[in-house]
Amino acid sequence: MRARAALASAAAVLLLLVDGCGCAMYKVGDLDAWGVPPPSKPDVYKRWAKSVHLALGDSIWFLYPPSQDSVLQVTPQAFAACEVSDPVLKLDDGNSVFNLTTPGRFYYTSGAPGHCRKGQKLWVDVPMANGTYLPPSANDLAALAPAAAEAPTGFLSASAPAGAHPSAALRPVAAAGSVVAAAALSFAASLLL
Repeated sequence: MRARAALASAAAVLLLLVDGCGCAMYKVGDLDAWGVPPPSKPDVYKRWAKSVHLALGDSIWFLYPPSQDSVLQVTPQAFAACEVSDPVLKLDDGNSVFNLTTPGRFYYTSGAPGHCRKGQKLWVDVPMANGTYLPPSANDLAALAPAAAEAPTGFLSASAPAGAHPSAALRPVAAAGSVVAAAALSFAASLLL
């Protein structure tokens, strides 16, 4: 009986960790589709990024005709130069979802020729689990000059190894739920034995 209670407690902890996320999915730009911004709203993606308050675990959703476009996750330098030949990640299914599981700044652009230069690009800041943001990295600042200097409110400074993404110093924070879940399961298993 005691073992069942321990197992039930561990299961409850796991459910809270998974279900307690409160994760949301945001359609990028709140437009009909991911595309070149209309002349009346050339900064639609920048405005959209400032209007949503993303959290760790949220997702951003790019909707577009797969025969006409794609979405690329790129480096800060590639974003600034609209260089799309060597993306970090390319999705081209027309219904692309990026799960925001690591804090930091992330860059996206269209893979269609010329679209990035016409404003079809976006960068988002993802806060840590406690709601604070990392400051822009040296790469962010160098590549985006005035725009990158726009640090989100409530950012923390952190040190990461040279050349590493600024979230590298904080990855254990994002994995804290996994550590708690493992400890709960280990405790329940020890009671069963």
